[in-house]
This record gives sequence, structure tokens and C-alpha cells, in this order.
Amino acid sequence: MSTIDKPIIRPLVRADREQWEALWREYLDFYQSTLNQDVFERTFTRLSEENYEAMFGYVAEHEGKLVGIANCINHDHGWSLEQVTYLQDLYVSPAARKMGVGQALIEAVYDYADRNNKANVYWTTQSANHTARKLYDRVGVLTDFIKYCR
Repeated sequence: MSTIDKPIIRPLVRADREQWEALWREYLDFYQSTLNQDVFERTFTRLSEENYEAMFGYVAEHEGKLVGIANCINHDHGWSLEQVTYLQDLYVSPAARKMGVGQALIEAVYDYADRNNKANVYWTTQSANHTARKLYDRVGVLTDFIKYCR
């Protein structure tokens, strides 16, 4: 794929099921995570359902094949009257990297947030994910916050 041949960025739809799952599995493999098949089913249904406002997804399509995904969650925030958008998962297939696909997906999420009156867009990544962080440093602002989980 050349930079002239940019992919189409569009909302996730039901017909994307198989290709979306393959990309999400690659993403999860990168983070050494596995999920139950029920989670795949429920997550895809929510991300691709047109009227489900809590979650949405975007894909990057090139020549009929998906090459990237962005899985997002809208939620209330205690410091804002408007909801915020959490870009939970961003993944670009290895063959499509360094061609602007990740940035195009992030910009689509920014556009969505602007059109839908969201206070902001945020995401997390592993501190050692230096490749992705080069992009994130260009399109976002690194915060001082550290994430804790249980």
C-alpha cells in the first residue's frame, strides 16, 4: 500500500465481523492477552450497532480488506458535563504501518468526538510501546497519570 493509496476510514459494520476479529486478535496477541469468545461476540455487537451510543468502532479499509481498527467507549466523567471518549484499542496490521493509518483512525475518533460534543478523547498504552508512542506524541498530549488496576 502506497501513501497515495490511503485507506478508507469508516464506521465498523456487521459485515466486518471476521476481519475485525482477526485484527483484534492480533492486537490482543501483541499485549499477550486472551479473551473468551463471548467477549468477542458482545464487544463486536456493541461496537458495530448503529444506535448503541456507549461504544463505537472505526476501521481502515484498503482494497476491500481491513488493515486497522479503533474500538471506542463513550462514558460520563465527573469533571465534565459532557461525556469523554476512550479509545480503548487501536491496531494497524503490520503491512499497513508507517503509512498514516493509525493517525487517520485517531483523527476519525477526534472528528467523532467533536461532532458528538464529547469533552475529550483519551487512550493508554504500555510505556515500552515506543513505536506507537511516536505517533501518540505527535497527535496527543502525554499526561502525568499512571494507571492502576486490580
